[in-house]
Amino acid sequence: MLSMFLCQKAYSQEAGIASYYADVFNGKKMANGEAYNPSLLICAHLTAPMGSIIRITRRDCPEQSVIDKVVDRGPYVKGRIVDLSKRAAEDLGILHMGIADVVI
Repeated sequence: MLSMFLCQKAYSQEAGIASYYADVFNGKKMANGEAYNPSLLICAHLTAPMGSIIRITRRDCPEQSVIDKVVDRGPYVKGRIVDLSKRAAEDLGILHMGIADVVI
């Protein structure tokens, strides 16, 4: 099992904007074929391999971060680098803001 992790390539991205899925996406099919569940720690990213586990950290509050699994593609809004599930946005402390400057 450990050898599987040793072979995976590290992924990093300097910074960008994170947003989260609107409630209208609840139950909609994601790129991995599953239905979106807002209570899971999942996210969408354009280039990170599906199934990757990534840490998203707020730039304005580095002690706040969340670890999510990439299960969808997106975001498709210029300047945004990750779309979070509602739970992930809540855990990251950005639910009330809607978007935040983050590092992956």
